[in-house]
Formats: sequence, C-alpha cells, structure tokens
Amino acid sequence: MSDLIYDIPDLTGPALSSFAVTPNDAADLPAPVRAVTIGERGGVVKYTAARGGAVCTTGYLPIGQHPIWASRIWATGTTAEGMTGWV
Repeated sequence: MSDLIYDIPDLTGPALSSFAVTPNDAADLPAPVRAVTIGERGGVVKYTAARGGAVCTTGYLPIGQHPIWASRIWATGTTAEGMTGWV
C-alpha cells in the first residue's frame, strides 16, 4: 500500500484523488484516506486508523463527508453504504 497521505503537507488542503471504497476485512485500501463520503445509506463505519493502526468504530454517520483517516474499512461492523475515499 502506498502512503500518499503522509506526503500531503496540509490535511486541510484539497484532496489529490478519490476512489470507491469496498469494505474488506482482509485487505487495506489502495491508499490511506483522510475522509470518506457516504453516498447511499448512512450507518456505522469500522476502520483501521491510518496512523497507529487502532481499530475504531464510529457512531451512526449520515450521508455526507466525514474526516476518517483510515488505512482499512472493515466489512464486518460497517453498515454505511456507497462510500468514496479521499486521498
């Protein structure tokens, strides 16, 4: 997995890229994301923090963009649907 997120000098700047997120319990995302947009159905997101590797679970998140800095989005424990990851 490339670490594009660590090369960004300012996390408040615009995203460099995005991709569809398919939650997966066995594989990391193609690149760590600094935000996730939920587009189809709000819900809970279980993720691995991009730094430190802690596994975290959000409360309910509505449709919209959320500042989740993650290297993996887990299938088990995630109920939100239609996610896009922002790098």
